[in-house]
Amino acid sequence: MTKKRKHQEDFQKVKLKVGKKKPRLENATDTTFKTKAIQIPEQLKEDGVLPTQNRKLNIKDLLSQMHHYSPGVKHNALLGLKDLLSQYPFVIDAHLSNIVSEVAAVFTDKDSGVRGAAVHLLQFLASKIRAEQIAPFFPLVSAHLSSAMTHISEGIQEDSLKVLDILLEAYPALLTDRSSILLKNFVELISHQQLSKRLKSREKLSWMLSVNPNRRVTSQQWRLNVLIRLKKFLQAVVDGSSEIEDEGLQEQKDSPRSVRNPICISWKVRANNQQCIQLFENGGLRPKINSSFRLRSLTGVMDSAEKGLSSAENLKGFIEIIIPLLIECWIEASPAQSAPILGNLLESDSQQLMQQVLSIIHLLWKLTKRHDETYKMDLWLRMNYLVDFKHHFMRHFPYSLQETAKHKKKDSCKGNKYCVTSSNSVDHLLLNLTLCDIMVSLASTSTLQMDSGWLDMIRRFVTDTLQDGSKLNSKQVNRLLGVTWRLMQIQQNKVATEPLIKAVYTLYQQRNLLFPVRTLLLKFFSRVYQKEDLRTQRIRSRSKVLSRWLAGLPQQLALLGLRNPELSNQLIDIIHSAASRSNKELLQSLQATAARIYDPLEGTLVLLPAEAQRRLVQLVYFLPCLPASLLAGLSRCCIMGRMSSELAATLIGILRMRSSFAGWKCQVQDNSVNDVDYFSFLFSTLIGFSREELTSLQGIRGKPHISQSQLSPVRLYLTDLDQFLHHWAVTEMICHSLSTIPSQSQCFDILQTGICKYLVGLVVIPDSTAGSVLCAINKLLDQACILSETLHKFLASCCYSLLYFLLTLDKEDAEHLQKRDMLWGSCISALALLPRLLRLMLQSLQVSRICREELPVVAQLLRLLMQHGQLRSHMITNEFLVQQIIKDIMTLKSGEVQEQWLTDLHYCFNIYLASHPQGPGPVNTVY
Repeated sequence: MTKKRKHQEDFQKVKLKVGKKKPRLENATDTTFKTKAIQIPEQLKEDGVLPTQNRKLNIKDLLSQMHHYSPGVKHNALLGLKDLLSQYPFVIDAHLSNIVSEVAAVFTDKDSGVRGAAVHLLQFLASKIRAEQIAPFFPLVSAHLSSAMTHISEGIQEDSLKVLDILLEAYPALLTDRSSILLKNFVELISHQQLSKRLKSREKLSWMLSVNPNRRVTSQQWRLNVLIRLKKFLQAVVDGSSEIEDEGLQEQKDSPRSVRNPICISWKVRANNQQCIQLFENGGLRPKINSSFRLRSLTGVMDSAEKGLSSAENLKGFIEIIIPLLIECWIEASPAQSAPILGNLLESDSQQLMQQVLSIIHLLWKLTKRHDETYKMDLWLRMNYLVDFKHHFMRHFPYSLQETAKHKKKDSCKGNKYCVTSSNSVDHLLLNLTLCDIMVSLASTSTLQMDSGWLDMIRRFVTDTLQDGSKLNSKQVNRLLGVTWRLMQIQQNKVATEPLIKAVYTLYQQRNLLFPVRTLLLKFFSRVYQKEDLRTQRIRSRSKVLSRWLAGLPQQLALLGLRNPELSNQLIDIIHSAASRSNKELLQSLQATAARIYDPLEGTLVLLPAEAQRRLVQLVYFLPCLPASLLAGLSRCCIMGRMSSELAATLIGILRMRSSFAGWKCQVQDNSVNDVDYFSFLFSTLIGFSREELTSLQGIRGKPHISQSQLSPVRLYLTDLDQFLHHWAVTEMICHSLSTIPSQSQCFDILQTGICKYLVGLVVIPDSTAGSVLCAINKLLDQACILSETLHKFLASCCYSLLYFLLTLDKEDAEHLQKRDMLWGSCISALALLPRLLRLMLQSLQVSRICREELPVVAQLLRLLMQHGQLRSHMITNEFLVQQIIKDIMTLKSGEVQEQWLTDLHYCFNIYLASHPQGPGPVNTVY
């Protein structure tokens, strides 16, 4: 077989026949497949569920457009986001992560319009997002901010400052946690590293100010913008630090860690061993531990870079970098560079730059105070920077603002070609004061002789400013007083400190001072007084100016009244502090002004809020003398209801401790409270109404103010419930004070004389007064006390009037129903203690003289008296009188149908009195 034959056998052609199916090839691909449905309900929802803005775009559409290449699309997306989120704020919480990341990403966008829209959107979001919400995403925001601050584009750098402003305003704590990176960014914005041979010698890199002619603003203006933000950032660091000690009189801001939690102590409960007082070291504040050992942080060990300015090493390193740059900025703006002829006059722009330089240095000085080795830090600052500061800063001190001439319109200046105006946005005085504050912090008592030259300049400037300080604001006064306090600490002899105190007092005496200014002055004087009082008697030398200031405080308090409660509180605290130290001048002034302070009508005591009233009541304890006129005013304050009953009880207790009946084992001050005046105070307060008020009540007739019975000569004036409860609470404290007097019989005689003299004979008596008198009688009565017949009759009339009032009360009268238990208890106790009182009251029940409407009341009264356990024996003794009263009632009701109240009276008499073995039963006689 040939090769051609074999080839044809291997590749034989298949012949296809018509109508037959084509055979399947061996290498054919199987293209069949099977499908199954997949249900995804969430992804099949329509986009219409998400809220949209006016262009019908939802949050996902807008966020996706943030990645578009076109600046216009991104700008419109940012505007649409602000529109959408303002209409639907709940979208922020649902998509917070995406929103924050996308907005932060365009901080470094090339287009200025996109960056501007991002800044506006960030401003809007900052007002809607809380710090705890954005905290997980803040590292990303901080990273984009740092990228923008160090960007090569000048426009992006300028816009990064706007972003920084928003974050500093909304999230200062979160931003200052990353201070190590941001501080370096601040430095790089205004300077660059100086490349020289020092780099090869591995010495510290030096920085020098950079000049960029491509910026839209001048280099000086750019540095000013950066330094303003650096100052804000350092201020946030200072505010977030709770360990910084207050140097001088710096602005004090309440820190959550330094809030004192006072313990409310009830001495009554404490006396009964029902309350335990627990004392803590350091007054509840976090103690400052002077130890070289520290516990490791719970969050893990952080390196020095992560600690930021909280590390002394990092703080020193930043000071070494920034201070030379700040000095260079100062030199550029100093008057010697700008106009040598002007001397110490400054232009507005230069003054602003110099102010920011000093403010940054001042904040850095504050941060150095929080470290344990403060003394070493002060020495380091003085050694490195005092010479430069004296040469550059104090060279033209003090500085003043140059008035700049500006062109004005013809209609505003008319004939004048130029109008000289002064910028109001700068404060040259604050510049000088900040400089003084920085310089005096570098001085100390040991370096007084070396620094005497420039310290005298500062002392003269401070004195002159204080004496002519009528237009000072609170910020200026705060810095001024801080410098004054530091000067007084450096040189503590009276020759140097007295002129400074006198200058401050000159400012204090000026009228119409702002409240913050007045508050700062009060704090300063209070601090000076406390510092002076801590000195030993041997070296103490009282300042005459300080004594004059203290003596004027009570008069200022009396004149101030209710016009400024906060200022009044500060005055009260200072007065209380000086009075507790027995300051002679203040106590004499307080004694002379006491009548005006404790006036019951327009005095400071009744005008101020409750807490201030409490402090004023405590001041009564320190008064050298308590005359009768002052006690009369205090009595009126207690009973008028313009201070609480608890506070009135406190005042009564203080007066008892000042009296000769307090039981002191040691000798007390002679003639502080006269015994006669003390008893007059107690009796007047017990009565609850003045003589003039009682006289005016005698003309009132009829309901609803008067409760009158035909069987009693005493008519009751129905007081308001609040007045009644207040009077009753005061009465309990008065009864307690009376019960502590050793000779109870003599005390009772005095009370009896007062009642007979001032109350017996009155036709109308307040219900609270009648109840208070009965309460006092019950408290003081013992076997040695003898009541006069006049007092017996008066008390019997009061008892029946009160009982008649209680029995005739309407159930709907909820106000007077609350008096029932107190008045009923006083009447029953008096009737149980004084059998003759019960007999006189029963004798007064002459039913033949009353109208028929009062008969059920008398019957109900007799029934209740018979049912009462404490009075049963006395009622049995007066069985004949009760029998006679019932007989008279039956006589009046003869011939009529017997009513239920009369049946109840018969039943009670038969149960409680008729069954008694003594004497015949009255029922048999009646029937």
